[in-house]
Amino acid sequence: MANEIEVLIVDDSALMRNLIGHMVDETPGLIVADKAINGLFALQKIPRVNPDVIVLDLEMPQMNGIEFLKERKKQNIDIPVVILSSIAEKGAAITMEALSLGASDFIQKPGGSISTDLNSVRDSLVEKLLSYGSLYRLSHNKKVLSGEEYKAEKAAAQKEEKAEIAAGTRSKSIDISALLHGFSATPASPATHPQQIRKPGPTQIIAIGISTGGPDALRVVFSKLDADLKVPIVVVQHMPQGFTAEFAMSLDRICPLKVTEAQEGDKILPGHILIAQGNKHLEVEKKLGLGDAIGIAHLSDAPLVSGHRPSANVLFASVAMQFKNNALGVIMTGMGNDGAQQLGTIYKEGGMTLGQDEKSAIVYGMPKVAWEMGHVMEQVSLDNMARRICDVAKTMR
Repeated sequence: MANEIEVLIVDDSALMRNLIGHMVDETPGLIVADKAINGLFALQKIPRVNPDVIVLDLEMPQMNGIEFLKERKKQNIDIPVVILSSIAEKGAAITMEALSLGASDFIQKPGGSISTDLNSVRDSLVEKLLSYGSLYRLSHNKKVLSGEEYKAEKAAAQKEEKAEIAAGTRSKSIDISALLHGFSATPASPATHPQQIRKPGPTQIIAIGISTGGPDALRVVFSKLDADLKVPIVVVQHMPQGFTAEFAMSLDRICPLKVTEAQEGDKILPGHILIAQGNKHLEVEKKLGLGDAIGIAHLSDAPLVSGHRPSANVLFASVAMQFKNNALGVIMTGMGNDGAQQLGTIYKEGGMTLGQDEKSAIVYGMPKVAWEMGHVMEQVSLDNMARRICDVAKTMR
């Protein structure tokens, strides 16, 4: 169908190309535009097939993923790229370099570069392809599947899925209708705001929760923060273990403030941003007698919350309990509802809350749920988020 999101698959392994292609073909709303064995062939095929999103391996002969991204940048190609990366620890630095070169997001390739076990990342891959592909199509005045087209495709896919689940060859997939049709121009109506226990006070801490689309969004926000912002920032970005240290270092290179991966017992300092470790919850403890520090960061192996560790809900609840009306909570792009509930606790305690708006969010999921619950005081675009954060943090409220 003409309105489907067209995917270019770039991987030197024929087996991987076929496995990824099968995932794309069995997902309503997606279709394979073409396949390429390396970055050089991908560049040759792009003008001909005009894809909406690219799945890119990093380790390939002749022209690898990094070289492709550099050439993509030179040629001003704006098609979004999702990296399908090896989980090897050494791959973290390369993956962050890929993000700095313009890749939109990344997914771990389970079991190494030639693993055939892609089922564990299928939903995440499909989510990102639909999200970035839909946004690209709409930004280029292309349509996505209509409601009737989607229903017809979904019915056929569900029939095939049911048979494969019964045969034990496939697990249940996500419902992607919200992704395909979550880019309407009219924002959802918020519920009645909860009653605040106390009036907002001066901002002592800023907490950010973010997921799909987050790596690029945080690069935009952090690069625009004021160099004289003295309020510490704590962040939960849903990201696998082994990548957050490199991610923090990549942000530190473009941010006027200091950015590091959170460690147990880290002091929460003015002008310092702490990024939650992958697979560790991040909580804060307000504490006096630490000089310039306002508290201590704590890491936890507690069970997943809202399907995540780290969880934005855990961070927001901790910030609300410890800093009450002296907190600013920010919820940004991401699928699902992590952070939406406990952002409301920050609100109830008298803190300030911001949510990314629908138009600029790659996935208007987490901020949408928070908005509809009445937990967001103000919706802000990605381009304006840094300015709004700084203004709120510097204002005696």
